[in-house]
Amino acid sequence: MRIAAAQVDACVGDLEGNARVVLEWTRRAADAGADLVVFPEMTLTGYPIEDLALRASFRRAAQSTLEKLAVDLDAAGLGEVAVLVGCVGERAAHRRRQPETADGAATDGADDAATDGVVEGGAGSERLPDAELVGDVVAGRPEARDAARPTNEAVLLRGGRVETRYAKHHLPNYGVFDEFRIFAPGDEICVLDVAGRRVGVVICEDIWQDGGPVSLMDENEVACLVVLNGSPFEEGKGHVRAQLAARRAAEVDAPVVYVNLVGGQDDLVFDGGSFVVDRDGTLLASAPQFVEHLLVWDLAAQGEPQRPGPRAAPLHPDEETYRAIVTGLAGYVRKNGFTSVTLGLSGGIDSALTAAIAADAIGGEHVVGVSMPSRYSSEHSKDDAADLAARLGADYRVQPIGAVVEAFQGELALDGVAEENLQARVRGVILMGISNREGHLVIAPGNKSELATGYATIYDAGSIGGFAPLKDVDKSRVWALARWRNDHARDRGEIPPIPESSITKPPSAELRPGQTDQDSLPPYALLDEVLDSYVEHAEGRAELLARGFAPEVVDRVLQLVDRAEWKRRQYPLGPKVTALAFGRDRRLPVTSRWREP
Repeated sequence: MRIAAAQVDACVGDLEGNARVVLEWTRRAADAGADLVVFPEMTLTGYPIEDLALRASFRRAAQSTLEKLAVDLDAAGLGEVAVLVGCVGERAAHRRRQPETADGAATDGADDAATDGVVEGGAGSERLPDAELVGDVVAGRPEARDAARPTNEAVLLRGGRVETRYAKHHLPNYGVFDEFRIFAPGDEICVLDVAGRRVGVVICEDIWQDGGPVSLMDENEVACLVVLNGSPFEEGKGHVRAQLAARRAAEVDAPVVYVNLVGGQDDLVFDGGSFVVDRDGTLLASAPQFVEHLLVWDLAAQGEPQRPGPRAAPLHPDEETYRAIVTGLAGYVRKNGFTSVTLGLSGGIDSALTAAIAADAIGGEHVVGVSMPSRYSSEHSKDDAADLAARLGADYRVQPIGAVVEAFQGELALDGVAEENLQARVRGVILMGISNREGHLVIAPGNKSELATGYATIYDAGSIGGFAPLKDVDKSRVWALARWRNDHARDRGEIPPIPESSITKPPSAELRPGQTDQDSLPPYALLDEVLDSYVEHAEGRAELLARGFAPEVVDRVLQLVDRAEWKRRQYPLGPKVTALAFGRDRRLPVTSRWREP
């Protein structure tokens, strides 16, 4: 049996567009001779759909699109291919209440809607209002909650119809996931018959938890297990997935086919990296990361050894993270209808790396870099900004801020930090004005270290806009990624995109004479080590001191982090690349008097 893992990029809410993706990639799979094509988790709706799952109108549209897709596949001559696709599903109890006869008995045919997925609102049926369902959940009635919530489904389309449905059992409720809030768990296993072979089906978290549907598969003698995934990228996660799949392969004594989404969705990045592992954990085939791809693999006949398929070369960790950020920005720009971005170019490392990422994501000609010098801006900073723009082929502009700052000062007469912040905020206003006038997306070049400590002026050029590519990248890693990107260019015989002086000079906001970041922050290597322990590993003051960090450093860093939560809440979205990113991963109150003892 030939299996095609269709690693595709879906957009949340674009039901018709996602259906076209399924049709297109099924045709490619059929041309490759596939008997079964497997799409990732929630491909038809996009993922994650968050509270769209609770909208009856969205669920109805998804079911209608699913049924139409089955018909369209058959009409396109693809009806003989088994197509397994992820979609939101209606709970049986929620699809249609059983209409009653005069004596109160349920009428015949009421179960049909629960099995065929038809959603109707005509005579003899009533849809329970979502508000009523929410009230039941709040009142603590879990049975009402499960009846109200939809399911996360894998659906088999074949012969022009919806043939089989499987509801995900394990619903993650940690980190970036809120599935327990919006979905009801399934309780049945799914084994398909395809080309004379038995294929087990599970969805993502079902293999991350021991027990459940996978533990029952061996009793059904499956020839292989396919897993539909919407697994977001984070550094080092690929190895964990492979090890986990190998465990499940041993558990069912059969190969595991793992197919994952690819592309950016808000602050999540899906890296693809689909693969096949044998029952002994051997990697049989793999797809490249961060690109759409059709991974075709042949399941050997019963009793014969499994044959290897194509294998993609693994990426260096710096390249992996860099490409994740590029993918996240490209997805955000494209899926939100933008064609260009703008940002301030200061000549520093953060704006230089951000601009290089933007050029790789959408093309340098679609990047508008604006130099906004003040009386404190050094000549080398202005030169580095111009050099960067030339290397990237960006639209480069110079907009001095002196006259605007003077106009404000004539009314306000600010000094000290207030005057410094005024300069920074004027730059933010300029970028937003250009954005409004010309339709560019403003991107913020701030990094995770600055965001953690609040070392960023809120509403300035470093924090304003709609997307922040480096939001989950600490300062030390910014330098590492910049060096990787330049080395990558040299290896390809290209001009490095980032001027060397932007990488090597001491970072500075240049808001007063001779200013550097280290005037008010510990050295970044030390700062990032403390931040990693406090933010990502939730170590308290006692643990940090026990590890040997100086009390004055620990107290200063913890004070900065705890006081900056209000700034982080207002910061733009940015792609998650570490195990714990600011945003969905870390939820702390803004108003809090707790301080580490």
